[in-house]
Amino acid sequence: MELHAGTFDPNDFVWKGLTLTANAAKHICELSEKQGVLGLRLGVKQTGCAGFGYVLDTVSEPAADDLIYEEAGAKLYVSPQAMPFIDGTEVDYVREGLNQVFKFHNPKAQNECGCGESFGVQAE
Repeated sequence: MELHAGTFDPNDFVWKGLTLTANAAKHICELSEKQGVLGLRLGVKQTGCAGFGYVLDTVSEPAADDLIYEEAGAKLYVSPQAMPFIDGTEVDYVREGLNQVFKFHNPKAQNECGCGESFGVQAE
């Protein structure tokens, strides 16, 4: 019997999705209005000591295959290619000392670097 590896197509999966806390939704709405954009895009890139880092960008025009998660008028856009790394993530916006930052509660993150800027995932 001969085995062949198939091509991975993220569009073939059913995702749990992403959630936004009330604070994150409020901040995304404020940013969107202030900058005249539709919302934010959450993605990942290879970086840091743990493997991957979160990337947030503004969205003026969504990509045709974007997945859109909306809460209280706030829109979070995600490419299907990023979903295997962030599916199930809760996005929050919190105050840490004098700073206010987005925090990502990602159930797929198996480890994080000490500074919290990057994360690693384990293959399923």
